[in-house]
Amino acid sequence: MTDVAHVRRPVLGYWPAALGLAAATFQIVTGVATDAVAITVAVAAGCYLVAAALGRAWIAWVGIPALSVVVTLSEIAGVAWWLGLAVLAAVLVVVGVLGRSPARPLAAQGLALVVFGGLAVVAVLVSPRLGLALAGVALASHAAWDYVHWRRNEVVPRSLAEFCFVLDIPFGIVAIVLAITR
Repeated sequence: MTDVAHVRRPVLGYWPAALGLAAATFQIVTGVATDAVAITVAVAAGCYLVAAALGRAWIAWVGIPALSVVVTLSEIAGVAWWLGLAVLAAVLVVVGVLGRSPARPLAAQGLALVVFGGLAVVAVLVSPRLGLALAGVALASHAAWDYVHWRRNEVVPRSLAEFCFVLDIPFGIVAIVLAITR
């Protein structure tokens, strides 16, 4: 494996970071709400599970809009967004097991979704300030998960992991700061 910390890349090679920063900026400018932060962390963890269950790293990029559609359709149907994501996650685990996806990544991503998604669900169920802080901590913490996968170049494409940690850190930190100062 190449030591990625010392690889030079052209300016256009930083598109994942630029896209992540643009997404974080958009989220922050349009309003930092507990649901938005919680959904972001759940979708972020979910796209890793999509890649692990289907055994294709690139599919994680497709997972972002696909999981966002599940959130939207759940809300339209009058079902909590997290319940729609939980059902899809269970289906993905079954698909991964039946499709003989490697057990270790599938289990790790399933557990990560339970932890990060569980924190996201708790965040929307507790008081607004505590929920915003908890969702912010979960999102900012997810950046460490992103960095590990970026560094190892495993499960998801390095570009997605980079996009994710550049989105997660500022959006999560702003959520924490707003929860404390509001």
